[in-house]
Amino acid sequence: MSAIVIVGAGECGVRAAFGLRENGFDGSVTLIGEEDLLPYERPPLSKNHELDPKFIYSADAYDTAKIDLLLGKKVASIDCTNRQIELSDGLVIRYDKLLLATGARARLFPSLIGCLTLRTQADAEAIMTRFTPGAHVGIIGGGFIGLEVASSARSLGADVTVIEAGRRILGRAVPEAIASAVHTRHAQAGVRILTGTAIARTTATQVYFEDGSHMAFDVIIAGIGAVPNTELATNGGLNVENGIVVDRSFKTSDAAIFAAGDCCNFIWRDQRTRLESWKAAQDQGTHVAGAMLGDDAAYAKAPWFWSDQYDLTLCVTGIFDLSAETQTRSTSNDTSIVFQLDPDGVLTAAAGIGIGNSAVKELRIFEKLIERAKVFDGSVLCDPATNLKRLLRD
Repeated sequence: MSAIVIVGAGECGVRAAFGLRENGFDGSVTLIGEEDLLPYERPPLSKNHELDPKFIYSADAYDTAKIDLLLGKKVASIDCTNRQIELSDGLVIRYDKLLLATGARARLFPSLIGCLTLRTQADAEAIMTRFTPGAHVGIIGGGFIGLEVASSARSLGADVTVIEAGRRILGRAVPEAIASAVHTRHAQAGVRILTGTAIARTTATQVYFEDGSHMAFDVIIAGIGAVPNTELATNGGLNVENGIVVDRSFKTSDAAIFAAGDCCNFIWRDQRTRLESWKAAQDQGTHVAGAMLGDDAAYAKAPWFWSDQYDLTLCVTGIFDLSAETQTRSTSNDTSIVFQLDPDGVLTAAAGIGIGNSAVKELRIFEKLIERAKVFDGSVLCDPATNLKRLLRD
């Protein structure tokens, strides 16, 4: 009987484990996670004021699927020659195929001393309890995580300042028109956003700027991106470059080892990329389960991100070239949608923002259109009279 071991019990690793069973694999499946908690969803961490973890599956589901779930265990090393891993407690586990779904950790520069970060349930518990009415909260970074945390803190009555080094928020993720709408909504909620502001260093309660000024806070949270967890892969001799390098089937430089989720550098649209996204982790987990069982189909799912802030939902599908032109689809007053075509007219990315789920429906259609890699006349997509669903049937 063959054995598959999965290192990392986040969204990707869990999805892969259950995907193996759904694809008929009847060998042993071992899923290893460093946290003691049953695997849980991470998107609610920046939004869930109640601090109750949302488990991906119940404990009984793992038993029913005959998935050997090892929690609170750290993998110390990979022995590629003998196809085995060793845990920090000395336990050795043999594998026929190994999946590294080790995810990523919050980035924190050495100069940012005393800042909190948000990546785990324990992080959320430490942060959310500090968001009391009138508390002065400083957030470093105007990306998705920083802005979601700002929204949560403000909704709980905290006084919030977001500090972004770039000239605008969401500078690496979405076109300026969408970022501007988000900025406006935060300003309406009373959040102070400082852009183009460089930080020299911090303490747990003070931010010192490069211009010599400083600001005091009750708590400071750093939301400045994530670093892929690639140490196991590097020490095991695998190819690593901005993530664990994989081919179109998520196979690493070792034929018996696969990698997927936030930790991997994969191919999309003939370009290498790495994503930190719940949806990508889920999609890749499902795909790699088939790949480990011999399905050689190339991964074709379009990237998908979303963010809930106040009463707004922001969605992004595909990957924008933020130096290139975008076009706008005319919509209702409370919704904004922009998209991008490559020089050949192939749809590559779209983003939308609106009250509740008002933009989600059309963005889901854009997602499917992107996956089909079809050529479009931009004016057709801009026209509100164009039935997007009908384009799917053409």
